[in-house]
Amino acid sequence: MIPLRDDNPSLTVPVVTRVLIALNVLAFLGEIRLGPELHPFIAHWALIPERLTLALRAGQGPALGVALTGLTSMFLHGGWLHLAGNMWYLAIFGDNVEDRLGHAGFLVFYLVAGLVAAALHYAVNADSVAPTVGASGAIAGVLGAYLVAFPRARVVTLVPLFPFFQVMALPAVVVLGFWIVMQFFSGALALGYGAGGGVAWWAHIRGFAFGFIVMRVLGGARRRAPEVLEA
Repeated sequence: MIPLRDDNPSLTVPVVTRVLIALNVLAFLGEIRLGPELHPFIAHWALIPERLTLALRAGQGPALGVALTGLTSMFLHGGWLHLAGNMWYLAIFGDNVEDRLGHAGFLVFYLVAGLVAAALHYAVNADSVAPTVGASGAIAGVLGAYLVAFPRARVVTLVPLFPFFQVMALPAVVVLGFWIVMQFFSGALALGYGAGGGVAWWAHIRGFAFGFIVMRVLGGARRRAPEVLEA
């Protein structure tokens, strides 16, 4: 299922969501311009678990610098499809979560969700030499939060009913529930075959769980309607 849009207008302009999308696009355009220098650039700014493990053993100074790659890697992507998929989901679901959390709260939430997903990915892959890039962990956190806050919101979705495709308005709980189930199946298959296919499926799941739990703790972060003073 491919979500196309949601019928859930936000009450405020999603400034942070738009800025995050712009930063990710600009960063990717910068990657393209690097040409043959791209590989050393990715090796320096992507999260590489083994490099962080070695830095931690070496001392606090180097470890801090390498640990920051958990942040920088969130703004790097491995290709146009990787970027487009992530930004598409952020554009559809990010505005409403930003509306609920406020601009500053949403920015903190987004960055922390990405860092938590990266930290948990590192914890179970400490010896991996594969660079990890992408905003997927942070965006998965946004999806988890959206599911808690807007489970019944209608999401216009492209549904494959082979050999045809049907556009349907489905509840967010169905669309996002299907998404997280697919992450579990993909992650389980990756574990079974001993490879992830280049995708950190379990980082997605952990980011989603973080967003779900945080929004539950915040009680859906319901914002009160502005007071209307009667003259």
